[in-house]
Amino acid sequence: MNEIIFVAGDWPVRAIDALIGFGALVLILLVAIAVVIARSARRGAELAMAHAIRADELEERLSQVLHAQSEASGRVDAMSQALAGRQADMARAVNERLDSVTHRVGQSMENTTRNTMESLRALHERLGIIDNAHKNLTDLTTQVTTLRDVLANKQSRGAFGQARMEAIVQDGLPKAAYEFQFTLSTGKRPDCVVFLPDQRPLCIDAKFPLEAMTALHDARSDEEKRIATQRLRSDVMKHVSDIAEKYLVTGETQEMALMFVPSESVYAEIHDGFDDIIQKAYRARVVLVSPSLLMLAIQVMQQIMKDARMRDAADQIRTEVIKLGDDLGRLRDRVTKLQKHFADANEDVRQILISADKIEKRAGRIEELDFSKTDAPEGPHLVATGAPELFPRKLQAGE
Repeated sequence: MNEIIFVAGDWPVRAIDALIGFGALVLILLVAIAVVIARSARRGAELAMAHAIRADELEERLSQVLHAQSEASGRVDAMSQALAGRQADMARAVNERLDSVTHRVGQSMENTTRNTMESLRALHERLGIIDNAHKNLTDLTTQVTTLRDVLANKQSRGAFGQARMEAIVQDGLPKAAYEFQFTLSTGKRPDCVVFLPDQRPLCIDAKFPLEAMTALHDARSDEEKRIATQRLRSDVMKHVSDIAEKYLVTGETQEMALMFVPSESVYAEIHDGFDDIIQKAYRARVVLVSPSLLMLAIQVMQQIMKDARMRDAADQIRTEVIKLGDDLGRLRDRVTKLQKHFADANEDVRQILISADKIEKRAGRIEELDFSKTDAPEGPHLVATGAPELFPRKLQAGE
């Protein structure tokens, strides 16, 4: 036991010392374990106490939560009922609003539909008018194209001018006062002649210098305008010379002839821009006239013919007036006789009325049995004013 087991530094360690030390170490360990166990037990007790306290708190909180949950359930139920009521009110309000909106939308749709139908009807009418206008425009375009084709041909252009001239003459004069294509003693045939009161015809010839006028309008440069102007002067003066040579016959025709230009614009262009041509034509006893001037000239001729007919019929008018005076005298005699007959008839009616009055008075005396009164003798009775009345009194019922 006293054996040295090992040496620690200068200190020899024996077996007994080792056992003592080991025992002390075990004791220390036991004490430490006991302390640890005691502490653990205390901590366990504290933890158990804490757990108990927490369990109580949890139970209390759970009861509070349950109570709060029950209150919340009640509140939820109340809120559910309130929400249901609000939802019902909202549904009713929404339905009312929807009905109102539906009614308004229906009225609006009805008004919109009616307005749309009216707009569509107006649109259809406008479309019909537009279609008619388009058709008229198409027809007018066709007519203008046809007129352009007609005016492009010289012969067709001459026929067009002659047709316009014939229409104006036929509308303004009686049939016996004019003649188309009348043959003069020279064998020439003007387009139309009008027989004036001296029986000398006034010659009218239709000319249409359109080509030279078109060339003048289409000219761009000064040289082209000069050439077109010379051509227009030459064409118009050629027409004037032909009319003066062919249709002015001394002693047979009038001393003046008319050159009919069937276009107001062409006539206005010649009259405004070529006054020298107008003067030369006037000196050649040829007057240029447009459609409106020809109508005026025809009306003047018609009035001249009417005055001439009235002068020719002056003797017949005088004879008819004398006969009318004789008829008026006979009418006066017959009216006088008729007046006398009326006067005699009035006197006879007056005498009849006097007799009727006497008969009425006598009938009254007979009815009253009064025969003491005598009738006044009949005699002429003059009526101062007016004709006698046919019925001096009104008859009563039963008379």
